[in-house]
Amino acid sequence: MKYILLITITLFFLKNDKALSNVLPNDIFSSVEVIELQMNSLQTNSKVNNAGIYQCWLFAHPENKKYTGPFSNFKRMIADTSYKVLLNSLKFKTNLISKNKKIAKYSVDIDAYDNKRYNLTWVLEKAALDQNCKNCWMTTSVTQPQFIGLLN
Repeated sequence: MKYILLITITLFFLKNDKALSNVLPNDIFSSVEVIELQMNSLQTNSKVNNAGIYQCWLFAHPENKKYTGPFSNFKRMIADTSYKVLLNSLKFKTNLISKNKKIAKYSVDIDAYDNKRYNLTWVLEKAALDQNCKNCWMTTSVTQPQFIGLLN
């Protein structure tokens, strides 16, 4: 049922050429669904309003936000550094590295707009924000993208 809800929300917003800028952290999302939501949002980011980057920032763990700062800093970090390969990527693939009740670690391969493939490690931890997010997955860290090859 969760997958159907996530797919429905994703299709609605992608069909309307908008990023998922109004989906809030919630206990219904699995760790991999959070990455998929963030990556889909970054893939459809608009330079006009940066809604995709904002959606990704909404799922940044409070401990992560202590380092990245407010949204304006997070936006700059994504758009103006090596993380820009996450924006408007062609596709991505996630692979579970490890997971327990509180921490999940994934390897994410990204086929970027520059016709290169990159890999990064995405770490999520459980967080409590409000009544809808008492035990929800949120991103605590993402490693710098590592070039792993050209696309065929």
